[in-house]
Amino acid sequence: MEFVIEQGKQPHQECSTLLLPALSIGNVGQLAVDLLVSSMKAERIGYLDDPFVLPCVGNDAYGPIPCGDLALPLEAYESAFSRVALLQQRSPVIKGRMVEFAKNLANFAAASGKKHVVLLSSLDFGKWQKIDMSSGPQIYYLSSINPDGRDDNCEQLGWKRLQEYNPAQRCWKYLSTLAEGNTMLESNLPFEDELEDEDYYPSLPFAALFSCLKAKGLKVTSLLCYCSEGDNIQDAFHLAEAACRLLGLNPSTFPGNGSGGWVIPFSWQTVYGPPPDMSIF
Repeated sequence: MEFVIEQGKQPHQECSTLLLPALSIGNVGQLAVDLLVSSMKAERIGYLDDPFVLPCVGNDAYGPIPCGDLALPLEAYESAFSRVALLQQRSPVIKGRMVEFAKNLANFAAASGKKHVVLLSSLDFGKWQKIDMSSGPQIYYLSSINPDGRDDNCEQLGWKRLQEYNPAQRCWKYLSTLAEGNTMLESNLPFEDELEDEDYYPSLPFAALFSCLKAKGLKVTSLLCYCSEGDNIQDAFHLAEAACRLLGLNPSTFPGNGSGGWVIPFSWQTVYGPPPDMSIF
Protein backbone atom coordinates (compact mmCIF):
# COMPACT_ATOMS: atom_id res chain seq x y z
CA MET A 1 0.00 0.00 0.00
CA GLU A 2 1.42 3.35 -1.08
CA PHE A 3 0.47 6.67 0.49
CA VAL A 4 0.64 9.58 -1.93
CA ILE A 5 0.58 13.03 -0.31
CA GLU A 6 -0.98 15.84 -2.30
CA GLN A 7 1.35 18.63 -3.33
CA GLY A 8 1.84 21.18 -0.58
CA LYS A 9 0.07 19.07 2.06
CA GLN A 10 1.55 17.49 5.16
CA PRO A 11 -0.04 15.11 7.70
CA HIS A 12 -0.58 16.48 11.21
CA GLN A 13 1.08 14.38 13.89
CA GLU A 14 -1.61 15.28 16.42
CA CYS A 15 -4.26 13.53 14.30
CA SER A 16 -3.56 10.19 15.98
CA THR A 17 -7.14 8.87 15.74
CA LEU A 18 -8.19 7.32 12.44
CA LEU A 19 -11.83 6.91 11.36
CA LEU A 20 -12.65 4.66 8.43
CA PRO A 21 -15.52 2.59 7.04
CA ALA A 22 -15.68 -1.16 6.65
CA LEU A 23 -17.78 -1.86 3.57
CA SER A 24 -20.99 -3.73 4.25
CA ILE A 25 -24.73 -3.77 3.63
CA GLY A 26 -26.26 -0.39 2.81
CA ASN A 27 -22.84 1.36 2.65
CA VAL A 28 -23.66 2.95 6.01
CA GLY A 29 -20.02 3.23 7.08
CA GLN A 30 -19.09 5.07 3.88
CA LEU A 31 -22.07 7.41 4.18
CA ALA A 32 -21.13 8.17 7.81
CA VAL A 33 -17.55 9.02 6.83
CA ASP A 34 -18.84 11.27 4.02
CA LEU A 35 -21.00 13.07 6.57
CA LEU A 36 -18.08 13.47 9.00
CA VAL A 37 -15.69 14.73 6.31
CA SER A 38 -18.24 17.27 5.11
CA SER A 39 -19.22 18.44 8.60
CA MET A 40 -15.65 18.67 9.91
CA LYS A 41 -14.59 20.43 6.71
CA ALA A 42 -11.73 17.95 6.67
CA GLU A 43 -8.98 18.57 4.15
CA ARG A 44 -7.89 15.89 1.74
CA ILE A 45 -4.16 15.38 2.25
CA GLY A 46 -3.59 12.46 -0.11
CA TYR A 47 -4.73 9.07 -1.21
CA LEU A 48 -3.74 5.44 -0.82
CA ASP A 49 -3.00 3.03 -3.63
CA ASP A 50 -3.52 -0.64 -2.82
CA PRO A 51 -3.40 -3.55 -5.30
CA PHE A 52 -6.35 -5.28 -3.61
CA VAL A 53 -8.84 -2.40 -3.98
CA LEU A 54 -10.76 -2.13 -7.23
CA PRO A 55 -10.09 1.09 -9.17
CA CYS A 56 -12.75 3.76 -9.50
CA VAL A 57 -12.99 7.46 -10.22
CA GLY A 58 -15.76 10.02 -9.78
CA ASN A 59 -16.58 13.66 -9.23
CA ASP A 60 -15.71 15.52 -6.06
CA ALA A 61 -18.22 14.37 -3.42
CA TYR A 62 -18.23 17.54 -1.33
CA GLY A 63 -17.83 20.67 -3.45
CA PRO A 64 -20.82 22.25 -5.22
CA ILE A 65 -18.56 23.99 -7.74
CA PRO A 66 -16.59 21.83 -10.20
CA CYS A 67 -12.91 22.49 -9.52
CA GLY A 68 -11.28 19.52 -11.21
CA ASP A 69 -10.92 17.35 -8.07
CA LEU A 70 -11.65 13.68 -8.55
CA ALA A 71 -12.84 11.12 -6.00
CA LEU A 72 -10.54 8.08 -5.81
CA PRO A 73 -10.86 4.62 -4.21
CA LEU A 74 -8.97 5.42 -0.99
CA GLU A 75 -8.76 9.04 0.14
CA ALA A 76 -7.08 10.40 3.27
CA TYR A 77 -8.51 13.43 5.08
CA GLU A 78 -7.59 15.30 8.24
CA SER A 79 -9.37 17.71 10.54
CA ALA A 80 -6.78 19.66 12.49
CA PHE A 81 -9.56 21.22 14.62
CA SER A 82 -10.91 17.82 15.72
CA ARG A 83 -7.50 16.13 15.65
CA VAL A 84 -8.96 13.29 13.62
CA ALA A 85 -7.80 11.60 10.43
CA LEU A 86 -10.39 10.02 8.16
CA LEU A 87 -10.05 7.47 5.40
CA GLN A 88 -12.80 7.07 2.83
CA GLN A 89 -13.06 3.88 0.79
CA ARG A 90 -15.19 4.19 -2.36
CA SER A 91 -14.73 0.81 -4.02
CA PRO A 92 -14.70 -2.78 -2.74
CA VAL A 93 -11.78 -5.10 -2.11
CA ILE A 94 -11.11 -7.86 -4.62
CA LYS A 95 -12.92 -11.02 -3.56
CA GLY A 96 -10.72 -13.27 -1.46
CA ARG A 97 -8.16 -10.55 -0.71
CA MET A 98 -9.73 -8.87 2.31
CA VAL A 99 -7.16 -10.11 4.82
CA GLU A 100 -4.26 -8.94 2.63
CA PHE A 101 -5.87 -5.52 2.32
CA ALA A 102 -6.51 -5.39 6.07
CA LYS A 103 -2.85 -6.20 6.77
CA ASN A 104 -1.70 -3.45 4.42
CA LEU A 105 -4.02 -0.95 6.06
CA ALA A 106 -2.89 -1.98 9.54
CA ASN A 107 0.75 -1.53 8.52
CA PHE A 108 -0.05 1.94 7.15
CA ALA A 109 -1.94 2.97 10.31
CA ALA A 110 0.89 1.82 12.58
CA ALA A 111 3.61 3.40 10.43
CA SER A 112 1.77 6.74 10.31
CA GLY A 113 1.60 6.94 14.10
CA LYS A 114 -2.09 6.23 14.64
CA LYS A 115 -3.01 5.23 18.19
CA HIS A 116 -6.75 4.60 17.94
CA VAL A 117 -8.67 3.31 14.93
CA VAL A 118 -12.47 3.58 14.79
CA LEU A 119 -14.23 1.31 12.30
CA LEU A 120 -17.73 2.25 11.13
CA SER A 121 -19.82 -0.49 9.59
CA SER A 122 -23.25 -2.11 9.32
CA LEU A 123 -24.77 -5.53 9.84
CA ASP A 124 -27.56 -7.31 8.00
CA PHE A 125 -30.86 -6.76 9.81
CA GLY A 126 -31.91 -10.24 8.69
CA LYS A 127 -29.15 -11.74 10.87
CA TRP A 128 -30.30 -9.98 14.04
CA GLN A 129 -31.20 -12.69 16.54
CA LYS A 130 -32.51 -10.65 19.49
CA ILE A 131 -34.39 -7.68 18.13
CA ASP A 132 -34.85 -4.88 20.67
CA MET A 133 -36.12 -1.55 19.32
CA SER A 134 -37.60 -0.40 22.62
CA SER A 135 -35.06 2.42 22.89
CA GLY A 136 -34.70 3.15 19.19
CA PRO A 137 -31.85 2.13 16.87
CA GLN A 138 -29.01 0.44 18.71
CA ILE A 139 -25.26 0.88 18.38
CA TYR A 140 -23.18 -2.23 18.94
CA TYR A 141 -19.45 -2.16 19.50
CA LEU A 142 -16.39 -4.36 19.55
CA SER A 143 -13.20 -3.22 21.25
CA SER A 144 -9.64 -4.49 21.36
CA ILE A 145 -9.12 -3.33 24.94
CA ASN A 146 -10.26 -6.61 26.50
CA PRO A 147 -10.05 -10.16 25.08
CA ASP A 148 -13.84 -10.51 25.12
CA GLY A 149 -14.29 -7.27 23.14
CA ARG A 150 -15.73 -5.31 26.06
CA ASP A 151 -15.01 -1.62 26.71
CA ASP A 152 -16.27 0.14 29.85
CA ASN A 153 -16.37 3.51 28.09
CA CYS A 154 -18.64 2.14 25.36
CA GLU A 155 -20.85 0.54 28.00
CA GLN A 156 -21.20 3.90 29.76
CA LEU A 157 -22.32 5.43 26.47
CA GLY A 158 -25.20 2.96 26.46
CA TRP A 159 -23.96 0.70 23.68
CA LYS A 160 -24.01 -3.07 23.68
CA ARG A 161 -21.07 -5.32 22.96
CA LEU A 162 -21.51 -7.48 19.87
CA GLN A 163 -22.63 -10.68 21.58
CA GLU A 164 -21.74 -12.79 18.55
CA TYR A 165 -18.03 -12.06 19.03
CA ASN A 166 -16.26 -15.14 20.34
CA PRO A 167 -12.46 -15.16 19.93
CA ALA A 168 -12.45 -18.94 20.41
CA GLN A 169 -14.89 -19.54 17.54
CA ARG A 170 -13.21 -21.16 14.50
CA CYS A 171 -13.50 -18.25 12.03
CA TRP A 172 -12.58 -15.55 14.54
CA LYS A 173 -9.61 -17.67 15.61
CA TYR A 174 -8.61 -18.18 11.96
CA LEU A 175 -8.70 -14.42 11.35
CA SER A 176 -6.56 -13.78 14.42
CA THR A 177 -4.05 -16.40 13.29
CA LEU A 178 -3.74 -14.87 9.82
CA ALA A 179 -3.49 -11.35 11.25
CA GLU A 180 -0.57 -12.39 13.43
CA GLY A 181 1.25 -13.75 10.39
CA ASN A 182 0.83 -17.43 11.22
CA THR A 183 -0.63 -20.15 9.04
CA MET A 184 -3.50 -22.48 9.80
CA LEU A 185 -4.89 -25.47 7.99
CA GLU A 186 -7.79 -24.25 5.87
CA SER A 187 -9.23 -27.76 5.96
CA ASN A 188 -10.54 -26.89 9.40
CA LEU A 189 -12.72 -24.15 7.92
CA PRO A 190 -16.14 -24.60 6.35
CA PHE A 191 -16.77 -24.10 2.65
CA GLU A 192 -18.68 -20.96 1.67
CA ASP A 193 -21.93 -22.88 1.23
CA GLU A 194 -21.45 -24.53 4.64
CA LEU A 195 -21.21 -21.33 6.68
CA GLU A 196 -23.36 -21.28 9.78
CA ASP A 197 -24.99 -18.29 11.45
CA GLU A 198 -22.04 -17.90 13.82
CA ASP A 199 -19.70 -17.58 10.82
CA TYR A 200 -21.52 -14.54 9.39
CA TYR A 201 -19.87 -11.91 11.59
CA PRO A 202 -16.21 -12.96 11.16
CA SER A 203 -16.81 -13.17 7.40
CA LEU A 204 -17.44 -9.42 7.16
CA PRO A 205 -14.78 -6.83 6.21
CA PHE A 206 -14.89 -5.14 9.62
CA ALA A 207 -13.78 -8.41 11.25
CA ALA A 208 -10.65 -8.70 9.11
CA LEU A 209 -9.79 -5.03 9.71
CA PHE A 210 -10.42 -5.38 13.45
CA SER A 211 -8.22 -8.48 13.71
CA CYS A 212 -5.32 -7.07 11.69
CA LEU A 213 -5.31 -3.67 13.40
CA LYS A 214 -5.47 -5.37 16.80
CA ALA A 215 -2.55 -7.62 15.84
CA LYS A 216 -0.44 -4.48 15.22
CA GLY A 217 -1.02 -3.40 18.81
CA LEU A 218 -3.39 -0.56 17.94
CA LYS A 219 -6.47 0.33 19.95
CA VAL A 220 -9.47 -0.55 17.78
CA THR A 221 -13.14 0.24 18.29
CA SER A 222 -15.76 -1.05 15.85
CA LEU A 223 -19.09 0.78 15.87
CA LEU A 224 -21.88 -1.20 14.22
CA CYS A 225 -25.57 -0.85 13.45
CA TYR A 226 -28.10 -3.19 11.90
CA CYS A 227 -29.78 -2.08 8.69
CA SER A 228 -31.29 -3.22 5.40
CA GLU A 229 -30.59 -2.15 1.83
CA GLY A 230 -32.36 1.07 0.85
CA ASP A 231 -32.26 4.66 2.02
CA ASN A 232 -29.78 4.43 4.90
CA ILE A 233 -29.07 8.13 5.40
CA GLN A 234 -30.61 8.09 8.89
CA ASP A 235 -28.42 5.10 9.79
CA ALA A 236 -25.40 7.11 8.61
CA PHE A 237 -26.37 10.00 10.92
CA HIS A 238 -26.78 7.52 13.78
CA LEU A 239 -23.33 6.01 13.20
CA ALA A 240 -21.63 9.40 12.72
CA GLU A 241 -23.19 10.67 15.95
CA ALA A 242 -21.89 7.58 17.75
CA ALA A 243 -18.37 8.22 16.43
CA CYS A 244 -18.51 11.79 17.72
CA ARG A 245 -19.72 10.64 21.14
CA LEU A 246 -16.92 8.08 21.34
CA LEU A 247 -14.29 10.71 20.57
CA GLY A 248 -15.83 13.44 22.70
CA LEU A 249 -16.69 15.64 19.71
CA ASN A 250 -19.72 17.89 19.35
CA PRO A 251 -20.83 18.55 15.74
CA SER A 252 -22.30 21.93 16.74
CA THR A 253 -18.77 23.13 17.56
CA PHE A 254 -17.30 22.25 14.17
CA PRO A 255 -15.97 25.47 12.55
CA GLY A 256 -18.45 27.32 10.34
CA ASN A 257 -21.39 24.99 11.00
CA GLY A 258 -24.85 26.04 12.11
CA SER A 259 -26.60 25.07 15.31
CA GLY A 260 -27.41 21.63 13.92
CA GLY A 261 -23.74 20.91 13.35
CA TRP A 262 -24.10 18.58 10.38
CA VAL A 263 -23.28 19.58 6.82
CA ILE A 264 -24.91 17.32 4.23
CA PRO A 265 -22.41 16.21 1.55
CA PHE A 266 -23.22 17.74 -1.82
CA SER A 267 -23.14 14.31 -3.46
CA TRP A 268 -26.12 13.18 -1.36
CA GLN A 269 -28.41 15.38 -3.42
CA THR A 270 -28.39 12.76 -6.18
CA VAL A 271 -27.91 9.55 -4.17
CA TYR A 272 -31.43 8.34 -4.92
CA GLY A 273 -32.17 10.44 -7.99
CA PRO A 274 -34.62 13.34 -8.28
CA PRO A 275 -37.87 13.36 -6.28
CA PRO A 276 -40.92 11.78 -7.94
CA ASP A 277 -43.30 13.83 -10.02
CA MET A 278 -46.19 14.34 -7.58
CA SER A 279 -48.62 15.01 -10.44
CA ILE A 280 -48.78 11.28 -11.15
CA PHE A 281 -50.46 10.57 -7.82
